Amino acid sequence: MSDADLEEIRKGRLAQLQQQQQSGAGGGSGAGGQDEQRKQQEAEARASILSQILHPEAADRLGRIRIVKESRATDVENRLIMLARSGQLRAKVTEEQLKELLGAVAENSERDGSAGGKIVVSRRKGGWDDDDDLLDL
Repeated sequence: MSDADLEEIRKGRLAQLQQQQQSGAGGGSGAGGQDEQRKQQEAEARASILSQILHPEAADRLGRIRIVKESRATDVENRLIMLARSGQLRAKVTEEQLKELLGAVAENSERDGSAGGKIVVSRRKGGWDDDDDLLDL
């Protein structure tokens, strides 16, 4: 993705925000409607950026990941968008590159302890043991 593409996206988004501010200042529409509209536009902008920086196979894989674990998919999307905005992506992200990024995100979440899938079993020491009953006979 080139810098010109990103600049075009930024200009379009800026024009949308200015138009919203002008229409919002003139009309007294509810805040709930504006929030929903803003969220929808942000989702559309994210989808637009992702479609420009991901190969179809990579976008497919990210969609499947979203079905299984939405938080992980959102983390990966955020990282991809950040890389695209900072100009660190020179070409579209392939499926293999997406796998590497997924591994990095997984390592970060495990390191932070926010994996969520970890199960801890605590057992009582000493306590009640059925084998002790047999010794009394």
